[in-house]
Amino acid sequence: MKRVTYAGSEFVTGDDIASALLSCGRALAEAGEAEAVTVPSWEEGGTITGVMILIGPASQIVVQDAHVDADELVDATAIARLSAIERRLRPVAAFDVDGRTDGWDGDNRSQAWDGEI
Repeated sequence: MKRVTYAGSEFVTGDDIASALLSCGRALAEAGEAEAVTVPSWEEGGTITGVMILIGPASQIVVQDAHVDADELVDATAIARLSAIERRLRPVAAFDVDGRTDGWDGDNRSQAWDGEI
């Protein structure tokens, strides 16, 4: 588990959630944008709540190990939401790096691709 310090407040969340939060914050900062996000937080007594924070170019987030006697907090939906923001800001395109064009004639638009690269 990780302890996240943000704007003078602290909360405890899962390792992967904290990592996704930092990656999303970095992407928002690079794009000069801000966004309010909600991440799950572990509270004393084992209660899971949501913490809404505004992250962006001026965010200062500190993540450190939290020594908590509890199971790892896992939330695939929260990670997917944070990752979706990051993907929107950092789109990735795949391309052929070796320049081979075997099996495809780009001038013949009706030709079916033969599946070979």
